[in-house]
Amino acid sequence: MKKQLSACLLLASLLLTACSPAPRQTDAPPSEPPVGTRPWNPPTPSPSPTPEPPIVREEYKLDETLHTLRNPNATAEAQAVYNFLQSVYKKKTLTGQQESTWMGSPDFEMNYLKELTGELPAIRGLDYINSDYEGVNERAIEWWGKGGLVSICWHWGRPPDGVGYDSSKVKIDVAEALTEGTDLNIGMMAYMDRTAEALKVLQDAGVPVLWRPFHEFDGGWFWWGADGKENFIALWQLMYDRYVNYHGLNNLIWVLGYADNVKSGWYPGDEFVDIAGADTYSNGTRLSTYKKLVNVFGEERPIVFHECGRIPDLNKAHGEGALWSWFLTWHTEYLTDYNTEEHLVAMYGSEFALNFDDLPAFSPPAA
Repeated sequence: MKKQLSACLLLASLLLTACSPAPRQTDAPPSEPPVGTRPWNPPTPSPSPTPEPPIVREEYKLDETLHTLRNPNATAEAQAVYNFLQSVYKKKTLTGQQESTWMGSPDFEMNYLKELTGELPAIRGLDYINSDYEGVNERAIEWWGKGGLVSICWHWGRPPDGVGYDSSKVKIDVAEALTEGTDLNIGMMAYMDRTAEALKVLQDAGVPVLWRPFHEFDGGWFWWGADGKENFIALWQLMYDRYVNYHGLNNLIWVLGYADNVKSGWYPGDEFVDIAGADTYSNGTRLSTYKKLVNVFGEERPIVFHECGRIPDLNKAHGEGALWSWFLTWHTEYLTDYNTEEHLVAMYGSEFALNFDDLPAFSPPAA
């Protein structure tokens, strides 16, 4: 009887074990791996998004067969930039964009272009207007440090102490300002020297500048051109001598910017000019303007679309022979309203366009 009872209990125990549910499996690892198994290795976390790699630029090699800057003491960086501009002249057109500073960020135009086209301009245009020396220099140094080219104009307020765009259109007696020892001359020279000190900051930082003072001089609407061609030529030559020979500013590439009509008799002379161009806000390739500049300046050195609204169609321009070395679109609505989004995408993507990422390194990388 006892044997029969034990057998029954054993059979019941076996049946209970067989019918019990299996332990629930989870994704969580055991706190310690079971004996006799391989140690648990947690899964590798997903990597963080890879930042965009910095642009690797090849160091630019000078072409010794090309023209050098008029200033024999020009810095190596300035000579390299000028040499590069000549090397691509008639083959490519550099993109350029003037900045504004009142649209929430000085990068308003740059951000607009980057988001729309995926590209940044090769040249950033700045302006010493309103005596914004510190801000302009800071942005110029940063842009050059990232690999871009720097252009600076100057809406010079009426001497001796005028400031701003409206002041730059107030006429003065330029002949008196050029007469040494007059109060107006003393005031004008002091103003000129203050701007030279700002440019020295850029020279000390190794930044070459496409320096374009007295733009649209032959239009007659700014004080520097309102008193006739002879006085303008004397003014340009005075600044060149003062900046190069007195202040030792050797980082400047001197860019002469006419108005659209390119009037005859206003050219200061080959020894004072490195690049010539014209401003026009008319549409088209402006082949007629280009030809006028060739008649004054020749074709051996770069000719530029100094300022524009709608960007000229680069494909048509190069096909017609309007071989602009660069264009510089004016800021705010001149970029966003004068140019359709489709046109901007097409021009920054043109086979003839050289953008920010296409530039070489103009000085050896830091050790």
